[in-house]
Amino acid sequence: IFKRSSGLRKPPTQSTSANRMIDPPLGPPALATAAIGIGAVERELGLSKDTLRIWERRYSFPTPLRDAFGERVYAPDQVDKLRVIKHLMDQGMRPGKLMHHSLAELRDLRQSHVSATGQPASAECTALVELVRAHRIEDLRGALGQQLLRHGLARFVVEIVAPLNQAVGEAWVSGDLKIFEEHLYTESIKIVLRGAIASVPRSRGSPRVLLTTFPREEHGLGLLMAEAVLALEGAHCVSLGVQTPLTDIVRAAVSQQADIVALSFSAAYVPGQLLDGLTGLRAALPAGIEIWAGGSAMTQLRRPPAQIRVIDSLDSVGAALAAWRLRSAAA
Repeated sequence: IFKRSSGLRKPPTQSTSANRMIDPPLGPPALATAAIGIGAVERELGLSKDTLRIWERRYSFPTPLRDAFGERVYAPDQVDKLRVIKHLMDQGMRPGKLMHHSLAELRDLRQSHVSATGQPASAECTALVELVRAHRIEDLRGALGQQLLRHGLARFVVEIVAPLNQAVGEAWVSGDLKIFEEHLYTESIKIVLRGAIASVPRSRGSPRVLLTTFPREEHGLGLLMAEAVLALEGAHCVSLGVQTPLTDIVRAAVSQQADIVALSFSAAYVPGQLLDGLTGLRAALPAGIEIWAGGSAMTQLRRPPAQIRVIDSLDSVGAALAAWRLRSAAA
């Protein structure tokens, strides 16, 4: 997005939201050509502008400079640190425990965490990541399709896509994959999953599940994976995509006669906004409509709001549906 000059000052050259030149007084010349705007950081790392501003106030990190228009820009080393923090948060760590570590310490922490909790990438995952790295996107989609046929949709989501997401995330954090390569991977997974979901016979039974995310939650891959598992379990799924205003979630749930509203939250979602949003949605929805919430941000909450069912993994979706059907039959 380019901004017009007011005519009172000469605008900097090469000024974009993704890579802004900054005025000489704000930083050294070497930094000027590399500073990254807050909008680009939001898109590339999945950290909202609100999250970055809150961290700045609460933890004194990141410490942005300002461009010629007064907007926040970040040095490359700070973006690298934010990338590792985001990855560690995706693994369940809390931001307050991470902010004051150096980049080197965070990388060591990430490596020790992977060694302690992570499983080595399978040969299948490694081969698929190599296709991403080589930019062989058509081959990647073909290989994903073959894995889908070999394993079936349920096992494909849990045993292939979930660990593959982790492997791609590791490669991205370590710098082995660029942002655009990660985006190519994500879009490929979405294409394959949407095609697979479309091939599942549409259930007219229950429960009726409305799937979406809150405003400022752009990550929809987890939601799509959940939809695949729900559809296979016989749920009637209606997806609104991502970033639906709360008032529209309520309207859609009522109009679609939903039994459940299913929401997904990535690790970058601001906890205070998450809690306020869930509390407000619970108050606005009819009492008979349940709220299910999953994703990394939910697993980090010490105490979820009342009357919210936390789905801690894709493996638990089937059990949650069975419990809902028992409750419904008993009502």
